Amino acid sequence: MRQREIILQNISEAREQLEEIERFLLNPEYEECELRIDLEHAYHHLNYAWNIRDESDAALAEHSAENFAKWSQYPAGDIHEFS
Repeated sequence: MRQREIILQNISEAREQLEEIERFLLNPEYEECELRIDLEHAYHHLNYAWNIRDESDAALAEHSAENFAKWSQYPAGDIHEFS
């Protein structure tokens, strides 16, 4: 793993988002559409943390829109669903 610092930052962001969701769920006015957006944000950080783990510093510095989209995707080939 080359990108430990960025992985750590994204894990921290995901944890903060999940803790926020926990607080929001105590409010009966919190809607499913809000939950979806908030969970997508948490997933983004987890996916990003996994997908950038071995990327070069140069690729991260470039941070192209194409790489950002790729790094944000669920790593279906690496992580398998539970059945």
